[in-house]
Amino acid sequence: MARSIRPPALRRSTATLGLGLGVGLVTVLALSFGSAASADVVIDGPVDLGSAGTYGVLADETVTNTGPTVVNGDVGLSPGTSVTGFTEGPGTIVGGELHINDEPAALAQGDANTAYNVAASLTPLESGVTQLNGRSLSPGVYSGGAIDLADTGALAFAGSAESVWVIQAASSLTIGSATIMTFSGGASACNVFWQVGSSATIGGAAQFAGTILAQQSISATTSATITGRLLALEGAVTLDTNVITVPEACPTVGTPVVVEPTPTPTPPTPGPSETPGPSETPAPTDGPSPSESPAPTDNPVPTPSSPTDSDDGTDGSGGSGGSGGSGDGDSGASGSGETGGSGEPLAVTGSETSAPAVLGALTLLAGVALTVAAGRQRRATRSTR
Repeated sequence: MARSIRPPALRRSTATLGLGLGVGLVTVLALSFGSAASADVVIDGPVDLGSAGTYGVLADETVTNTGPTVVNGDVGLSPGTSVTGFTEGPGTIVGGELHINDEPAALAQGDANTAYNVAASLTPLESGVTQLNGRSLSPGVYSGGAIDLADTGALAFAGSAESVWVIQAASSLTIGSATIMTFSGGASACNVFWQVGSSATIGGAAQFAGTILAQQSISATTSATITGRLLALEGAVTLDTNVITVPEACPTVGTPVVVEPTPTPTPPTPGPSETPGPSETPAPTDGPSPSESPAPTDNPVPTPSSPTDSDDGTDGSGGSGGSGGSGDGDSGASGSGETGGSGEPLAVTGSETSAPAVLGALTLLAGVALTVAAGRQRRATRSTR
């Protein structure tokens, strides 16, 4: 049986049509969906405090306060039972509760121990740290033996809202009197963690930031302020006229945060609501008063169908209308009619996403046109034969 062989012109026209269709489809898909993508950002902080995150003060043996200390958060003790300076003053708890050897306190102690072990297991970015005065720490893990911030010293944290710092003190942490800690670039005390192998001391009038996870005890001396938490795993917490504020929660560890693409603003389209109502229409300055009742022939009223009032868009001036009307007609002068106004170009309406569809359609039409042209050429070739 003889095989059917398509003429070269027909094969070329078929290939041209396929090419046009393919290009059009690719164009529509690429332009229609390429700009609508969004990015997922996962904030992965290394330390999760669990239920201990709501506690400004948490101890194992005792909690002792002297003076009008204010704790903005929970105060807990477990398994100890001795809390002094809060049950009957002078200390106060704001926005939190006092938990003494109860289930929430025990759960918080367990979560604090887990967080301590996680912080201690991290690989340091820098080792051998001793003195923090005058330093600006980039995000990361820093370790040392006995770590100190000298009296009146300053420590800076430079990063972003997602940045995390962990300072590992294998033995002790000493924060001098009247010291300050500052943040830049969106960094926050909620993501600063101090893992201390023994005990920590915060000097008088110091401005401390971060969460202390101490294996033993923590002492905050007179007038020290803490933006963070004092969590003692196996010892006591001692306070004296302090202000302790649990920082606002940073994003939960591993929580995906979807960053939406910035939308392209669309120019506003003037609507009918901008047309002044009858009560706002000013009286014509050149026309006679209502009592004179002029004859229609003396003051003709143009109709909306008049081409000179509705098409050129040059008579309206925003209040009285060039050749008539009180500003509320289609050819009125308030600038909000369909074709009248001050001559400003009308705002473009519709969605920008229609452009890819139009471009794809034009590409498809081009492919069809090429196919038709190839067919005509094929017929002309046959006729000459």
